Amino acid sequence: MNPVLGRVRSTNVPSSFNLCDLPPWVIASREYNENPEPFEVQGVRRANRFLFAKLDTIDDPRARGEVFNDYMSVKFYLHELDTESDKARRSIKNSYLRFLRGWGVDSNSVEGAVLKGWVESRIGIPPTFHKERIRGASHEDSMTYVTDRMRGSAFTNAINSQLDVLYEFCQYELRRRGNDRFFKLFRGTYDLSEHQVLETTGKREYVVKLNNLFSCTNDRERAWEFGTTVWQITVPASKVFFFTDLLPNSILKGEGEYIVIGGDYRVKQLLA
Repeated sequence: MNPVLGRVRSTNVPSSFNLCDLPPWVIASREYNENPEPFEVQGVRRANRFLFAKLDTIDDPRARGEVFNDYMSVKFYLHELDTESDKARRSIKNSYLRFLRGWGVDSNSVEGAVLKGWVESRIGIPPTFHKERIRGASHEDSMTYVTDRMRGSAFTNAINSQLDVLYEFCQYELRRRGNDRFFKLFRGTYDLSEHQVLETTGKREYVVKLNNLFSCTNDRERAWEFGTTVWQITVPASKVFFFTDLLPNSILKGEGEYIVIGGDYRVKQLLA
């Protein structure tokens, strides 16, 4: 039996399927976050094995990022912008880079809904917040998220498949750079209603259900720019979806930003 499975308490993740080799209720759990194991989106590494074989031969992280961008451009026809019809051109333009930039501006944007939708479809963890609290798929408060997700995905060239490769490349890079276990990150927030506190475990220490995708920074002081409350969070490397230095072109505006797959996390509230 998988050792993580034996330790996991009940979570509030609805029964759902995912495309990973661990079930969603495990990946979302606090036990997993404290004792993580690597997981993969099924079939992505194998389908793109030539990319990763090429990356194995390159020592410079920046050069690997350039190879990744070139590979994505060819694989998803992103380089053919000038030769396609107007409809196809719009599909090609809406690449993974556009959605990362949109997230960096506003995680509650149409682009943010698409990224949260990728987590839901691949990892099996539904969002808990998108412009408002989401109580479940059957509630009316999920309609804004569903509508934004559909709008964002409507004119793209296999955006979820693009994000599959991006996640696996991120995990590959973390291992190559020796960051394959945990990160101590910081999250600032103004709106505490966005989160559900599941348990108080100590003085200013809580177990909090964080959105299925959320942003943090590795700069404690910078986190105060984003809220009146700052949480210190220990994040497994396996749940890092993207980080600022992953690609050579600047995608996220802030240095030290990480986009992280959510679930039930132990957090420590910091004093200003």
